[in-house]
Amino acid sequence: MTAQPHHPPHAGVRLGRKVLHQLRAALERDTGLQAASYLQEAGFAGGEELFAEFSEWLLATRGVERPAELDARYLSEVLSQFFSELGWGTLAVQPLGSALVALDSAEWAEASDEGRGEFPSCHLTCGLLADFFGRLSDGLVAVMEVECRTRGDARCRFLAGAPETLSALYDRMAQGTGYAEALGLNPPSSA
Repeated sequence: MTAQPHHPPHAGVRLGRKVLHQLRAALERDTGLQAASYLQEAGFAGGEELFAEFSEWLLATRGVERPAELDARYLSEVLSQFFSELGWGTLAVQPLGSALVALDSAEWAEASDEGRGEFPSCHLTCGLLADFFGRLSDGLVAVMEVECRTRGDARCRFLAGAPETLSALYDRMAQGTGYAEALGLNPPSSA
């Protein structure tokens, strides 16, 4: 009888950045705008395993038994270390008012420095982080990327918050308002 290999219950599969970039490129080429939905759905499906891996990692590295017990003062540092160790890149977390959190990375794995897109393109990440942060907060969380290195921005910036908050923000952005102005982060320019 051959012994079966032992896999930790929540061991992730590691894929290189080129795989992510090629997957997105192929989906965009073959499905157009539907690529974003497909990638978000796939990312969302991975959130449960990612959260389980985070829970195990948090216990092993910080002695915190449940992620909900993590002191919010250390959230940015802890998440940055976790995602960096997984190969995604560092991730700085900062509140934007009382309803949103900004998640920033100048080196996020899904973003590509080759070729410039017109729109933010880390769709898999948006789904992944939505499920992950929903589990972390024990509620529904939506994630929208508003800056992306793939389109030439200096960083990837994801906004996380209640779905209705992000929906209202998206509606304002669809009318031509930048996200920072829509959130009151930049005063409108006076002419």
